Amino acid sequence: MSGVRVLVGTKKGAFVLSADERREHWTVDGPHFAGWEIYHLKASPADPNRLYASQSSGWFGQVIQRSDDAGKTWETMGNEFKYDGVPGTHQWYDGTPHPWEFKRVWHLEPALDDPDTVYAGVEDAALFRSTDGAKTWHEMAGLRGHGSGNYWQPGAGGMGLHTIVLDEVNRGRMFVAISAAGAFRSDDGGVTWRPINRGLKTEYSLPDPNAEVGHCVHRIACHPSQPDVLFMQKHWDVMRSDDAGESWHEVSGDLPTDFGFPIAVHSHEPETIYVVPITSDSLHYPPDGKLRVYRSRTGGNQWQALTQGLPQQDCYVNVLRGAMSVDRLPGCGVYFGTTGGQVYASRDGGDHWTAIVRDLPPVLSVEAQTLP
Repeated sequence: MSGVRVLVGTKKGAFVLSADERREHWTVDGPHFAGWEIYHLKASPADPNRLYASQSSGWFGQVIQRSDDAGKTWETMGNEFKYDGVPGTHQWYDGTPHPWEFKRVWHLEPALDDPDTVYAGVEDAALFRSTDGAKTWHEMAGLRGHGSGNYWQPGAGGMGLHTIVLDEVNRGRMFVAISAAGAFRSDDGGVTWRPINRGLKTEYSLPDPNAEVGHCVHRIACHPSQPDVLFMQKHWDVMRSDDAGESWHEVSGDLPTDFGFPIAVHSHEPETIYVVPITSDSLHYPPDGKLRVYRSRTGGNQWQALTQGLPQQDCYVNVLRGAMSVDRLPGCGVYFGTTGGQVYASRDGGDHWTAIVRDLPPVLSVEAQTLP
């Protein structure tokens, strides 16, 4: 019997939410790693029982955990993330040079066809890979070394590589996004990289409209069947590319505000996308205190507010960049978590919403895992 797991990382532990294909009744397992920040956990597409988790603490540092039995038990893996060669410097908030310093793992992305290969996006921004099930890690130094790394600068939340997208059609191609450097693409499995930020606008900090890097990208997403079509939630603006990032154009359209963090694509409709508008970069809560997911069925510009089952008054939570995901079951389940500790689910592509669980710690990440 098919089903779904929703893997939830929070400020105080990890939770595994499970349901059958009807997605009506959920079990909640956790917290795993109670008291620790779990920036991200994700399952291997090649082995549904293989889970990876990024466990972090300001006191105790970074710990990578692996489960081979769908989260029943966990094993501590390798935690040495050493930059390749002489790390050098990047720009600090005030524009001065600052040495590269590893802080934590923001994102884990298991390979499409090998459960022992997994990528890690870290802060300070770099891309690492393990080919032995997370026992050892090696930097894919071509990303920082492509020529602009010394110009990268942290965003308000740090300089993290927070998004890794693996192309399911062109297996050598991958995309990453960094706050606040921008989006980058590799066509050779991560050996070489180049910025893909043409068309992005960041007037408040980048007066040069042709700046190659320095853009605060919050998230990128694409549908597996259309890997040349990318969608982006930027610090401001919802953007679209139809040429694998060679150029971008704005599709914010009639959204009430085009500031937000997550963006997701419907699993069966490549032109249907979801965002969660937030009032502004200083007011991290929904406009008018109404929690609304917005859906576009036209790839952007025309948007519909989805409210059924979501609080429409006195709601002042945020939805972070990694806290929205979709499953691949019929109807397309859509899931998101809030800084208030709620995890909401829709079984019908966003038309109706239900809180799977309430009162968790603030949610940092949500990943939907579709089970065979």
